[in-house]
Amino acid sequence: MERQLVLDRRLARELDRRATEELGIPSIVLMENAGRGAADILCRLGITGQVLICCGRGNNGGDGFVLARHLDLRGYPVKVALWADPATLTGDADTNYHILLRAGIPIEVYLDVKDCKRLAAECASSAWVVDALLGTGSAGKPRPPIDQVIETINSSGVPVFALDLPSGLDCDTGEPAVPTIRASYTCTFAAIKRGFLAPAAKEYVGEVHVADIGIPRKLLEEVAVPAAKA
Repeated sequence: MERQLVLDRRLARELDRRATEELGIPSIVLMENAGRGAADILCRLGITGQVLICCGRGNNGGDGFVLARHLDLRGYPVKVALWADPATLTGDADTNYHILLRAGIPIEVYLDVKDCKRLAAECASSAWVVDALLGTGSAGKPRPPIDQVIETINSSGVPVFALDLPSGLDCDTGEPAVPTIRASYTCTFAAIKRGFLAPAAKEYVGEVHVADIGIPRKLLEEVAVPAAKA
């Protein structure tokens, strides 16, 4: 039986850095593997209608863009709700955003709290909502309009699939901000996050699945810590 490994915010960054700098794995390959792994898990859970993917402007949103492409490739109806000005996207997230545009996958841009009414309508017509708003680097209370986006998603009654961790949950402590996504399922990448072990996190992460992002086991075991020591 494999031992359970744990990453905190710092170690997750270190794992990505070493995979890129020491092993030569391009960061966009890690993002591709994350999004595709998330698609594999969501498909196993079952998709019976539209999947609405709510993306922020960082790498968590980039994972959501990759997920959208792989779900579309498999024939599932998908729509991306981008909660950022596309001009602010950078790096791998920007690259994957433009791939979606060229592929003709539906993307709507939401910029303001008033757009939450439109979001609520999209949630109501969806079978799943994916939380790709804030990643492990986020800490503290989500800022507007993301705080209202989280509230809207939570009140929708639609099952939520969180990428890496529920937005608003602290990666290290597991303390939920006000508000925090209440996920039905969390697809976390490479290893579980330290905060998931905290009792306060349980009602927010839902059922946790770990997606392999292609980092060799040797490096993962060097960087991550056993859950028993976390």
